[in-house]
Amino acid sequence: MPDHYPNAKILFVSFPRVGAPRLPDSNPHSAVMQAVRAYTIAVLSVFVALLIAHWRPIHLESAPVSLLLCAVIVSAWLGGTGPGCLSIGLSVLAFYYSFLSPVDSFAAKPGQTARFVVFFVSAFLVGAVSVAQRRATEFLRKTRDDLRETVQKLKESNESLCRSEAYLAGAQTLSHTGSFGWDISTGEQFWSEETYRIFDYDQSVKPTLQLALERVHPEDLESIQRITAGASQDGRDVDVEHRLLMPNGTVKTIRVLGRTSRGHEGKPIFLGAVTDISVVKNAFEEIRMLRDQLYKENLALREEIDITRMFEEIVGSSPALRAVLAKVAKVAPADSTVLITGETGTGKELIARAIHKRSQRSNRAFVSVNCAAIPRDLIASELFGHEKGAFTGATQRRLGRFESADGGTIFLDEVGELPMETQISLLRVLQEREFQRVGSNQSLQLDVRVVAATNRDLESAISAGGFREDLFYRLNVFPIELPPLRQRKEDIPLLVEYFVDRYASKAGKKITGIDKKSLELLQSYAWPGNIRELQNVIERSVIVCDSENLSVDESWFGRGARTSASQAQPLTERLTAQEKELIEAALAESHGRVSGPSGAAARLGIPQSTLDSKIKSLKINKHRFRNA
Repeated sequence: MPDHYPNAKILFVSFPRVGAPRLPDSNPHSAVMQAVRAYTIAVLSVFVALLIAHWRPIHLESAPVSLLLCAVIVSAWLGGTGPGCLSIGLSVLAFYYSFLSPVDSFAAKPGQTARFVVFFVSAFLVGAVSVAQRRATEFLRKTRDDLRETVQKLKESNESLCRSEAYLAGAQTLSHTGSFGWDISTGEQFWSEETYRIFDYDQSVKPTLQLALERVHPEDLESIQRITAGASQDGRDVDVEHRLLMPNGTVKTIRVLGRTSRGHEGKPIFLGAVTDISVVKNAFEEIRMLRDQLYKENLALREEIDITRMFEEIVGSSPALRAVLAKVAKVAPADSTVLITGETGTGKELIARAIHKRSQRSNRAFVSVNCAAIPRDLIASELFGHEKGAFTGATQRRLGRFESADGGTIFLDEVGELPMETQISLLRVLQEREFQRVGSNQSLQLDVRVVAATNRDLESAISAGGFREDLFYRLNVFPIELPPLRQRKEDIPLLVEYFVDRYASKAGKKITGIDKKSLELLQSYAWPGNIRELQNVIERSVIVCDSENLSVDESWFGRGARTSASQAQPLTERLTAQEKELIEAALAESHGRVSGPSGAAARLGIPQSTLDSKIKSLKINKHRFRNA
């Protein structure tokens, strides 16, 4: 370009600041208007360049090339290829017509061919550069907009990912479930935040398999190592529960689920989840304990309902009975072991139930066991339970009576009939408060109150070697002796009235009174069977009664029946004295021993229990004969 156009380069460099090219509009009408505007600008730019070049006050007559090239630049920059080409054509014509000699003429100008060609080439190059710069600018702007859009999408995706991670972390915290990944080929692991919390490690610690195994409970470690080896070598799926021993000594129970998959490079990757199920496990354990306790109490309740008890209430107001009830009121709130003694049929189980109902264990089970009614081979299993396979016929685990009474009271009736080996187990229960099921070596803790009863003379049984002395002292913490019915004669009318109302209601009969002679007969009888015998007599009388006045048949009684109280009283006293003499003589010959082949019971030819009751009723001190 000629040296007398020095401003052309300056205008070209500073021109892009004038404006920026517009991107094509997708609206057809707008595109047409934009094209018209671009071509109009091309024409106007050339026209303005001519005006400026011919405007004498500013003295730019020597710079027409720069002005026309600026018009080309403006047209190509703002309009693109079409307007740029139009501007080049108009500029070439204007330059040929107005600035090549002869001026203002389109005639042939052979002497100006070189200048014309140079101008044409310059205009074309400037236009091409402007179009290229426009396209580059448009491309850069489009790229910038695309990049902004991509960055915005990435930002939104990142925010969404952060929210998802936050939701996942929150869900894992709430569900106590963590996730982990294990690259089996490299050993590298990834743990989620919740997994770190479950294993109680700081998140700055790099997770490894050894780190996880250090938390495994020692009793579960071998099995977990075996399962881990199977997953890494054979790709086995994992679904296992095991315990973790934490640094503070607490134990957690977790469940691990996982499976092996292939990564992008085909490498095996183990992906899994670990859930802290300690709370759920403890809840299930508590539910199981409550279920077992409910089962025990239901079992005891069913047994209690099924038992035909002598009567539901204690009936009587005699001094002897009031003395017994006073002892019951004193010992019931305590948790001491009670030994109830007395003849058969005196209501020992009823007193035991009264002790239980007045105790702090009244809302728990009361389990009654008749030790004399259970075969010797089964008594241990009945009392303490057995494991599956403990003996022939033990097809499943069974809870014993002691375990069913846990937290409550167990009543051992006829405790003097227990075999020696069972007495040892009972002694351990009383001493250590623990027992073992038959066929098991595991000791189970027990919280149960023991109330025992017997109609035997346990001291004589100890002398005869039939009962353990240490067990007797453990049972005889608080003894209660029940008086026989013959010592409670003033209670007989009340008992008769109670039983008459009970059985008359069952039979659907209306009985309003009892024959006076029958009442005298009932009061004069010795009642060796005590209240149970009286109950049977009244029931039989109600069954055969056809009127509203109850009567008792004298033939239902044994030899002890008396025709009248006035006639019977002197004879009774004489018989009692003779009976006492015979018993004391037999005790003297046997040196105070009641049971056994050479005992007093064998010499008199009566059962041991009968002799024991007579010794107590006659107030005979059998110990004084041992030193005779």
